[in-house]
Amino acid sequence: MTQSLDLTQLRDDLQKAGNPWQMDPGTSMARLTEDERRFRLGFTPSPDDLTLEDAVKQDATASQEPLVKSTFESLGLPAKYCLDNVGGKNFTTPVKDQGGCGSCVAFGTAAVLETTYKKQHNKPNFNLNLSEAHLFYCYAREEGRTCQTGWWPQNALAKAKSGGVTLDQYFPYTAGNQGCSLKSGWKDNLAKSSGHTKVSGRQAMKEWLINKGSLTGCFVVYQDFFSYKSGVYRHVSGGAAGGHCVEIIGYDDTLNCWVCKNSWGTGWGDNGFFKIGYGQCQIETWSGPYGANSVSLRQWEMNTKVRGLWANSSDRNAWVYLQGAGWKKVTTASEIAQKTQLTQLISAKAAARTVRVLHDNDQIEQLYVL
Repeated sequence: MTQSLDLTQLRDDLQKAGNPWQMDPGTSMARLTEDERRFRLGFTPSPDDLTLEDAVKQDATASQEPLVKSTFESLGLPAKYCLDNVGGKNFTTPVKDQGGCGSCVAFGTAAVLETTYKKQHNKPNFNLNLSEAHLFYCYAREEGRTCQTGWWPQNALAKAKSGGVTLDQYFPYTAGNQGCSLKSGWKDNLAKSSGHTKVSGRQAMKEWLINKGSLTGCFVVYQDFFSYKSGVYRHVSGGAAGGHCVEIIGYDDTLNCWVCKNSWGTGWGDNGFFKIGYGQCQIETWSGPYGANSVSLRQWEMNTKVRGLWANSSDRNAWVYLQGAGWKKVTTASEIAQKTQLTQLISAKAAARTVRVLHDNDQIEQLYVL
C-alpha cells in the first residue's frame, strides 16, 4: 500500500508558501487510503499525449514561473467569467461522484456536454442529466478500458458525436466495472455533439468559455490535492498520484486561476468545485483542453401541455411552446401533415389536454395528444 502524505508536513508547506489554499484532513477523499484515492482518478495518457512522468517533469519547470497578473493576455475579455453565474444564470449541472472507479473522463465529458447544451441554447434552468455509465461502460468498454485503466477525453467526445450519450435514467451510474446495459428507448433520448475542438492557449480557453461553453481539463494530481478545501490550488507537497480529468467552467484573472467542477462528490473541496492556478499541473496543455463545438438533444417530452402557438405565411413555419420545454418547431414532410399537426396542437391547447412530443434539436418529429 502506498504511504499517505504527511498532513502535518502539508500544513507546514502551505504555511511556508503563504497559504495559497486551505486544507481539510476530513474531506471524503482525505479519509481514504492512498491507493483508494488513486481509483478516484482515471486519466491514462493516450499514445499522442505526454506520459505521466514527462508531464510531471514539465510541470516541475512550469511551476517555478512567477505568479503574474494576466491582464495583457485577457485584453478585451472580462477579468473573470464563470458559467455558474452568467448575469445570474447558472449553466452548469450538479456535482456528481464517480466513486471507486477511474471514470473521471466520462464525468468530465458528460459535464461539458451538459453545460455546453445549456449555454448554447440559453437554458439555465433546463434539467439535463447525461449518463456517464453510457460513456464509460459502453463506449470506453468497447475500447478495452476499465475502472483500472481509465480513458481519454478526445475518444469520449468522438463517441458523443458518432453515437450520442443518453440520459442518466436510461443507464444510471454505479461505480465498478460492468457491462453495457441500456434501457429501452434510449435512442430517442440522446445528446449528440457536432464535433470537438482542442483549445490551445490561455486566451483561447477563456474565449471558448465565454462564447461556447465549458472545457475538459486533464492534469497531474499530486498527493496534496486530495486534502484541498478552498482557495487557489498550487502544488506544494507530495508526489504525483496520477492523471485526472474534470470540467473547466470559468476563470478569474484577479486570482490567476481556473474554476473547475470535480467528480468526487460535494464532500470534497468547495462543495465539489475547486480553483487551480494558471499553468498548474499541466491543466492547460495535457490532453486538450477540449470543447464540444455544439450539442443537440433528441428527447421525448412526456405529458406536457401546449402553452402557445405561432406561425406566419411562410411555408411550414410554425412553432409551439411546450410547458417546461420552450419553443419547438413543427417539422413535417408536407403541408397537409403540418396542418394536421397544427389542428391537433390547437385542439390540445384549447382543451388543456396533455401531449407527448419527440423533438430533435428543437424540431418536433412525432406528436401524440392524450
